[in-house]
Amino acid sequence: MSWIVSLPCTRDEAEALSEEIPELDAMAEAPVVVTREIDEDAGLWQLDAYMDGKPGAALLALLQSLVPSARGKKPVVERLPDEDWVTLSQQGLEPVRAGRFFVHTSSYADRIPPGATPFLIDASQAFGTGGHDTTAGCLAMLDRLARHSASPRNVADIGTGTGLLAFAAMALWPRAKVIASDIDPASIFVTRDNAGINHVPLGRGGGRLALAVAPGTDHPAIRHRAPYDLVVANILAGPLITLAPDIAAATAPGGHAILAGLIARQMEPVLAAYRAQGFRLAARGGSAEWPCLLLVKRRRYGWRRRERAFHRASPSDASFGSW
Repeated sequence: MSWIVSLPCTRDEAEALSEEIPELDAMAEAPVVVTREIDEDAGLWQLDAYMDGKPGAALLALLQSLVPSARGKKPVVERLPDEDWVTLSQQGLEPVRAGRFFVHTSSYADRIPPGATPFLIDASQAFGTGGHDTTAGCLAMLDRLARHSASPRNVADIGTGTGLLAFAAMALWPRAKVIASDIDPASIFVTRDNAGINHVPLGRGGGRLALAVAPGTDHPAIRHRAPYDLVVANILAGPLITLAPDIAAATAPGGHAILAGLIARQMEPVLAAYRAQGFRLAARGGSAEWPCLLLVKRRRYGWRRRERAFHRASPSDASFGSW
């Protein structure tokens, strides 16, 4: 049996819940927590938590503690039909239109705008469609790079999630070598399936997508292909900061890095970590709440292949999946 618990929340609380939630991470079978804006004009937001089994008093109290503004309000607890509740939590997502790209679920397959580059990314048990401001920001930034005549030949998508950003890079630069990695093996299975659906060829050479299960850049295939002309990392602020030395080591002098998954107040700490590694900010995109950063690695910072593995992320840093 699947259940949903709903509570009202504020926009600030919804943004805070986009980061790691230690209280839930410590649970053996944590619920899937999502937030959504239910009334844009009134600024009303809602927390929905999906889980197997009827929630007990302790879990209800924990969920209520995540949204202090709902103190004193009774959670709405409902039993759901026997469905995949992860998929259910991600259904109803509107298509993402960013630059030339149109990312949609099956329900929008007959509404592709003329001239758009479409990708069909259905919800799955691992990840959804990537329909988040951070994803749209990365897609728009990739489109911007292409419109400014950038032509990377070697691309890495770190924390690929559904594979969407790697697919977009291959659509823009069909001859490039692209590798997509994620710490979660389920993500790589989802990416493989999505590649088949979207006719993205898999393999190791130019014009093909290689896949790797890895925390950050810690994988022989990722190290072997370095340095990269373009690294994309749509993850979270904490892992972005932790991985700054490794992403810098993997980026060629003059190469670009696209960083997203951070909220506005986290931008300066993330930038500071990458400036310390020889990057400069070239452009900011995304939305006001969810910035997308385009960085360029200064040419005076050279690259050399490391003999040892790149930084091995600790379990507390292991949130590298894409939105």
